Amino acid sequence: MLTDIILKSIGRHISLNEDEQTYFISLLHPKQLTRKQFLLREGEVCKYSAFVNSGCLKGYTVDEHGQEHVINFAPAGWWIADMYSLISGRPGNLFIEAHEPAEVLLLSKIKQDLLFQEIPKFERFFRIITENSLVAYQQRVVDNLSLTAEDRYNNFCKRYPTLINELPKKDIASYIGVTPEFFSRMMGRLLRSS
Repeated sequence: MLTDIILKSIGRHISLNEDEQTYFISLLHPKQLTRKQFLLREGEVCKYSAFVNSGCLKGYTVDEHGQEHVINFAPAGWWIADMYSLISGRPGNLFIEAHEPAEVLLLSKIKQDLLFQEIPKFERFFRIITENSLVAYQQRVVDNLSLTAEDRYNNFCKRYPTLINELPKKDIASYIGVTPEFFSRMMGRLLRSS
């Protein structure tokens, strides 16, 4: 069933009865994405949180030189949005793109607010995932300032174990903050030393 994964994810944090599950599901909008299709582009207002049912999405920015900087990945079972834009209602600065064909369940900001009114325990669920996201972002900033590229790669492997062999090496390099060339040399050293 299309909603099994999201209900299981929610069930880790809050309990829903059948009516609450049905109501929540009624607020979701399923969307199929093809490989490289954008869910959101820089400059657009983010109106949805997206739960990844299958596939993988990436969030990234592009600098003035056209260089991508990967902020995060969202494999199956994860949420993704441009939080700044979603909360503020202002144009965002992230691109959110499907790395591969993906199926997402969209929850609009308007319907999320309605959900909070109708089933207040969802505020707890979204608070928990927002807090977890904030902690992960803060740790990533600290890691980028204080860890070696090799240590950042090891942290990437812990955070995204299912993606290690699925993603293009250039995306992993971007995520850990190194050039693809440096990443290739580093991986060569790691292979030789193991």
